[in-house]
Formats: sequence, structure tokens, C-alpha cells
Amino acid sequence: MAARTKHLNAEPAQSLLEYLRAELYEPGLGYIEPLTPITGGYDTQIFAFRLSGAPKPFSIPLILRILGSQHPPARALSERATQNAVAGLGYPAPRALLASSDRTILGGAFLVMERLAGQPLLDARRLGVASVLIETQLRLHALDAEVLLLALDPEGQTSSAAGGPSFSREVVTFEGHLARLERRIAHGSLRGLEKAMAWLSDHRPMGEPRRVICHGDFHPQNILMTDGRVTGVIDWPNAIVADPAFDVASTRVILGLVPMGLLGVPPALRGLAEVARRILVARYIRAYRRRQPLDAGRLAYHEALACMRGLVRTAEARLAPIGASGLNPLDASVFGERLGARFARITGVTPRLPEAPSLFR
Repeated sequence: MAARTKHLNAEPAQSLLEYLRAELYEPGLGYIEPLTPITGGYDTQIFAFRLSGAPKPFSIPLILRILGSQHPPARALSERATQNAVAGLGYPAPRALLASSDRTILGGAFLVMERLAGQPLLDARRLGVASVLIETQLRLHALDAEVLLLALDPEGQTSSAAGGPSFSREVVTFEGHLARLERRIAHGSLRGLEKAMAWLSDHRPMGEPRRVICHGDFHPQNILMTDGRVTGVIDWPNAIVADPAFDVASTRVILGLVPMGLLGVPPALRGLAEVARRILVARYIRAYRRRQPLDAGRLAYHEALACMRGLVRTAEARLAPIGASGLNPLDASVFGERLGARFARITGVTPRLPEAPSLFR
């Protein structure tokens, strides 16, 4: 995964252990490896750990993922269904062993999943990155999307029957994605994004596209490698069944616009890194087009939509009341402004974001 930092304080670690002891009917359960934070998540807390005295499959290296309070509790359950459906199709997604929508246990809904071996792609290799991205993404797009859709309906029904949150396949449909963005803009009174969202609603591409499983956050840090082979694709909350152009556009936005400072590039090297980034993005798009048709108009629309997803998140974070969790480094950076500028170049409509106290570059 990513670099580790200090151990989590004892209280949440103990709360998780007590929950697992009751859930697994194992009162002697303990830690072989203590709950240890992993860097990389902007809106979730991620920890590695390993249990002693645990039955299979909980005896393996594990990951705990705690969602932020801004996320609906059902998201943990839909993530579990998504990851397990994709893993069941033979794709290297981590299987989720347990999920809870109960925020009172650890302060947020959470998942426990298998910890996959490997390093992020850019740590594992510097050459051939575009080819790994393409092969791994095309493999995902070749899966049967109906399997994922069919997995979500009963998961939501089971949760509702047990008194938990209700959800359905709508959480991963393209139409559901647009509707959620519209609701968030209305609920948060994000006036500066209303005209931009209206443009997206009015300019949906004509014709029925091929619908595939899209990861939605497909970039090198979410691809794990060991000994030259891909061992895992992680971080699935943005998965959607949509036009493949949705996934390609999302990757293009992430590769092209995330500030170099957030990637740990020293100021003296950022000029060179920007050149390398432009080359990587161009190779990625060119290589995908060689393998699969990619309509320029659809790609542009979905790139604008990918920008809107980030704009909504950034606006919500910047308007959060004092005392909330505060801005993460991504939302406090110029990434939001870059998304807005890119959206304007594509559409001719300029979104407006709330100002951040200071912008990290």
C-alpha cells in the first residue's frame, strides 16, 4: 500500500477488537500486528492490522477502512458488494470480509478487507506505466457489468430488512451519479456550480453507450504491483456502470491536474515532472484508442463530468462549518481551481468555487 505512520491510539483499536470478538464469536481475539495507519486516503482513515486467534478468512493480513462522517453509512455496504462482485469475476480487487453502517462503533461506517500484497505502481516501476494502466483498465472494462448490478439490489434489501440503510443498483448507475450530484448541489446551496451542472444535464451524449464497470478513480496509486505483475486494484467507492469514456476521462483528469506538491515532487523538479506528466497522459489516451474506440465528444463530456465530481466535493469541503473535519490537502489545493478551468475550456461555462483560506500548490 503506502507508507505507514504511528500506531492508532488504543481506544478505537480496542473498540474494533471488541466488535470483532462479538461478531466472530472469538472472545480470545487479539492483535498480532497492531492497528497502524496507512497514508493515502483523503476522505477516509485506512489502517493495516492482523489478528491472532482469528478464524479463516480473518487470519490473513487485513485492512480497516473508516469512512468520514460526510459519507452516507450505506456506502460501506455498497463498497463491500462492489468489491466482492468484481473480485468474484476474477479481477484483483480486495475482498471485503465485513462491513458495518453503524457509525457509533468507530466513529464512521467501516469495512474490513483483505490486505493485498504489492507497492503502488509508481513505486514499483517508472517505465511502462501507461501500458500497465491500459491493460488493467481494459481488463476491468471487459467484465460483465450486470453481475455488479445484480449484487447491489439484494445487499440493499438485506440491509433494509435488518433495520439498516436501504440502497440499490442506483448507487452505481450513471443516471444515479448525475442525480446525486444535482442533489448535493441543491442541498449544499452550491450556487456557483448550478449553471455548470445544468450544462451537463442538457448535453448528455446521444445514443446508448456500451456500459462497463468503471473504477472512477483509476490511477497509479490505486494499482498495486509485485514482481512486475498487478496484484491489486484498490479504492472502489467511485465505481460506476457507465460508458468506458467515463473511466478514461476520470483517469485523464487525475493524471493531468493533481498538483505536483501533493505528489511529493520538490519545487525544483516540478517543471520536468509536468513535461513527464503530459507525455504519460498522451501515451495513455493514445494507447487506449488503439485498443478500443473512444469518441472525442463523449470523452470531452465525461471529462467535464469528472471535473464536476471534484468541484462538488471541493465546494462542500470549503463550506463545511467550523468544527467539522476541515479541509484535506486536496480540497485546500489549487486542484479545485484547475478542475474549474478545465470544465470551462470544455463547456464554455465557468464554475465558481468558494475560496479556500490558502491554496496549496
